[in-house]
Amino acid sequence: MENASAKNMWGEYLKTHLEHVFEHAPKTCYFGDNETDANNFAEMTKKETKKAVSHSLLGLQNRNEPLPKIGDFIVLTNWAGEAQCIVRTKSVSLKPYFSIDSTYVQKEGYGDKSLEQWKSYYWNLFTNELQKFKREPRESMIVVCQEFEKVY
Repeated sequence: MENASAKNMWGEYLKTHLEHVFEHAPKTCYFGDNETDANNFAEMTKKETKKAVSHSLLGLQNRNEPLPKIGDFIVLTNWAGEAQCIVRTKSVSLKPYFSIDSTYVQKEGYGDKSLEQWKSYYWNLFTNELQKFKREPRESMIVVCQEFEKVY
């Protein structure tokens, strides 16, 4: 883990959670693809109003990133890379974009928590992400739905 604030936060967490001392160093990242969203999502996660995040399977594959796994830790940062909190993955499911429902969208906590707003936001996010790989989103594309809990 190269991020100093993330490394410090993980160290503080381990002081009171020795059962996780042999875990792999957690992933360090922010949610979203711009400063406003990254900072808002970090705040929402700290307040526990955001309990899920979505990824396009194609995006993960094209970046050679593994699927999230139950039990994975993430040190969530703001856009500037400053550690904000630690979350742990509770569940991971793969769903076609068209099958995302309002129950899941509520866990994401985005905007007015409506399915329409979620679909608009993620369609734009996936469009920007996949353009880099000369791909386009489709209604049938697979979305990786990652639910988590804040642990620190």
